[in-house]
Amino acid sequence: MTKHCFFTACSTARPLAAALVLVVVLPLATAQAQLVRPSAAPRLALPAASGTAPGPRPGAPVQQQADFIVAVVNSEPITNSEVRARLLRTEQQLQQQGIALPPRSELLPQLIERMISDKAQLQAAQESGLKVDDNAVEGAVQAVARQNQVSVDELRRRLQADGIDYAQFRAEIRNELLVTRLRQREVDARVTVSEQEIDAYLREQQGQAGTAAAAPAALNLGEILVAVPENATPEQVASLEVKAQQVLERARAGADFAALASEVSASASRSNGGQMGLRGADRYPPLFVEATQNIKAGGLAGPVRSGAGFHILKVIEKRQGGGLPDAVITQTHARHILLRLTPQLSEAAAVEKLAGFKKRIVAGQADFAALARENSQDASAKEGGDLGWVSQGAFVPEFEKAMNALAPKQISDPLVSRFGVHLVQVLERREAPVSPREQREMVRGVLREKKQNEAYARWAEDVRGRAYVEFREPPQ
Repeated sequence: MTKHCFFTACSTARPLAAALVLVVVLPLATAQAQLVRPSAAPRLALPAASGTAPGPRPGAPVQQQADFIVAVVNSEPITNSEVRARLLRTEQQLQQQGIALPPRSELLPQLIERMISDKAQLQAAQESGLKVDDNAVEGAVQAVARQNQVSVDELRRRLQADGIDYAQFRAEIRNELLVTRLRQREVDARVTVSEQEIDAYLREQQGQAGTAAAAPAALNLGEILVAVPENATPEQVASLEVKAQQVLERARAGADFAALASEVSASASRSNGGQMGLRGADRYPPLFVEATQNIKAGGLAGPVRSGAGFHILKVIEKRQGGGLPDAVITQTHARHILLRLTPQLSEAAAVEKLAGFKKRIVAGQADFAALARENSQDASAKEGGDLGWVSQGAFVPEFEKAMNALAPKQISDPLVSRFGVHLVQVLERREAPVSPREQREMVRGVLREKKQNEAYARWAEDVRGRAYVEFREPPQ
């Protein structure tokens, strides 16, 4: 199949989550935007529709009336109110994920250190000359609204009800995108994986085959969350459990899991087709691991009850021991139209042009393939934009996440990536065995992620180390 310029093998690698994943403005219902990591939308979840914010834990110290400075980073302060707001949002995020809350005495130092690191990175991004235009911010806002299954107007209403200024919300998203682009330039673009490294990894894993059973599994799980309100009545809980069971039966009957996640799920992973990403089993909630431990790739489990609600789980990929993937993976057949940005074609103009294409296609006034042949600036143009069948990890993250969120036959809104602006349509999906070539690409992704994690940690430590930090008053 033709290798396109926006494949991860041709460009930069999948972005990395920092050790402590925190939200930008609002609590997360979890990781990785698209524009959140390279040109991807911040992965945020809205406050509850009631607008109520989580209160302090019993016995927690009472916040002082007057705000004060907790730390100074290169002359910019971090205030007690900022720390407290981030703490409450982080605790809410952990609760939504069904993760036990650590003591605040453990969480606060990590939280403050992350805020210091974030501020130092933002300052570095601002000094670098990188820019994020209004269209990218608006696209990210719309992605947040779609992720939470609300309109932009409803998003604004909920923010206002929760006491969050909409202009500040947009500013925080702009900052997140700005830092993302700096990380992409300073870290992702410099990471490569050689064929020799892939060969060495495969030899190592084959040598460990005899001890694989003793090693923890790595999983990529798909999730559909049917949320249960915190104060739900027994009748409401029973009704939502029935709904979750019905969703599970639809999935078992052959319905597209990514489309179901986009339609039904209340989790942030819905914007990625329900996929939560390949990670060690110890980075998943234990109840997810237990529910899927005897299920092979492609299998379903649930509904699994957590504090957030009922989860339907799909094993997308399972690696035993150190590594090698299970025998079945999900593949997507998609096509796209790419407009590259030039001095003559701005991002806003490209978005507007592709939005017009989508409107004409949906109305039956134009053919996607014909428009791709006439307008797309990618090697796939001569094939009507057809990208063929691809496995997870084949494309850069911002493109892949938008693609995974689409149901078959659905067309995306214009998507901004590091290569330009795309209009994407998913044609179909299938479960397929892993070929040797695909296995090597999966190994490439594993090694790339490991190297990126190491490179990002060094880069973040260097940025933090160069910052002047002065600690003032302990947070209350």
